[in-house]
Amino acid sequence: MGRKKVDASAVSLTSSRAARLYRMLTLLGPGPQTRGLLLRRLRIDVRAFYRDLEALRALRITVTSTGDEPKYELDGPVDDALAKLPFPDPGLNVRDALQLANGSTAAHRKLRQRVNSFLNGPRGGGPNKPR
Repeated sequence: MGRKKVDASAVSLTSSRAARLYRMLTLLGPGPQTRGLLLRRLRIDVRAFYRDLEALRALRITVTSTGDEPKYELDGPVDDALAKLPFPDPGLNVRDALQLANGSTAAHRKLRQRVNSFLNGPRGGGPNKPR
C-alpha cells in the first residue's frame, strides 16, 4: 500500500508549525545539519521531526539525508523553499484584504486575484476591482 499524495496547494499550516518549518529551512540553508542539532534547535522530538519532513515533501520542498551519521540538507536555495512555504491565515477581514490588494507587485496581483475570486464567487456579483 503506497502513501497518499497530498496536493501542495491544499496544505494548510498552523502558525506554530509554519514558524517551525521556517526555522528548519533557515537552519538547513547554510548547509547540511545533523538530526540531533535540528532537534535541539527546533526543540522537537524525533516524531515531530519526521512529520515536519513529510509536510515539507507535501509542499514539494526536498530535504535529503546523506552520510553515516545522517546529515539533512536542503535541495536548492533556501529562498526557493521559502517561496513554497505557505503563510498561515493572517486573520484579515475583507476591508484589510482589499486595502492590501492595491499595488503593482506580483504579491499584490496574487492577493487581488484571490480577493476578486472570493468576492465574485461562483455566481458572479461583487466588485471586479478592489478599491
